[in-house]
Amino acid sequence: MELADELDQIFARRDRNNMQPTIDALLPLHDLHPTDARVLYEVGGAYDTAGDEQTARGYYEQALQAGLSGDLLRRCYVQYGSTLRNVGEFASSVDVLDRARLEFPESPSLAVFQSISLHASGRFHEAIATLLEVVADGVNTADVERYKPAIRGNADYIRSLRSQ
Repeated sequence: MELADELDQIFARRDRNNMQPTIDALLPLHDLHPTDARVLYEVGGAYDTAGDEQTARGYYEQALQAGLSGDLLRRCYVQYGSTLRNVGEFASSVDVLDRARLEFPESPSLAVFQSISLHASGRFHEAIATLLEVVADGVNTADVERYKPAIRGNADYIRSLRSQ
């Protein structure tokens, strides 16, 4: 069986409320493929979901160094940035998510998690402005469409308050 298929099967069976069986299934794959970027990312994600963020952090860092790309890279950035925030490293979390937004500027999930990290780091105006931009860019209802220019203008104004 291909490694990707095996990883997909493990995650299809996971129970987010009891991640130990998933971790137990992933660790032998890690032993066989210790430098595989996806394996490292998936092991990190399993530990993260289990609440062991310090362990997850190390796997995320290794996965990033191992050359994740595409959607896996975007997802790793979201999870790694969130993990850093959860362990109290707010500035590092914002830095990771800022870098991620440069690589994936159209990702609403990155923008949302960036706003959470901005808020946690005390950058409240930027956090609200970022969320307003997510709304303006991603909510396509008649009532939001009508007010998109005002929403964007308010995002710009609120962001400008940070320097005052």
